[in-house]
Amino acid sequence: MARCGKLIRRALSSTGINQKPRKIISAFLIRDENGQPLSQFALRARVDKARSLVKVDFQFRGIRAKAATDTGDLAHSQKLLAHKNREMTEHYVKSRTGERVRPLR
Repeated sequence: MARCGKLIRRALSSTGINQKPRKIISAFLIRDENGQPLSQFALRARVDKARSLVKVDFQFRGIRAKAATDTGDLAHSQKLLAHKNREMTEHYVKSRTGERVRPLR
């Protein structure tokens, strides 16, 4: 975990999030080191590499379901997921309900 925190601090310092505003070098949100758009395949390769380095197994599609499940309010989850009917939200949230755990910090 300490390594993960170190990586996050390094990423924050290199992106300028904790610094003064910098000159805009690209209009792309997800870009490579040269300011060019990062392809879907390049992004996937980087995420896969990061997951293997920190030994974490997750999929991005699970984040959406987790966010909806964690609200604890089905009506709010339905709005969050933009479902037209409540049954779809019940299926989506119910199928992903698991044990809730506290964060490390």
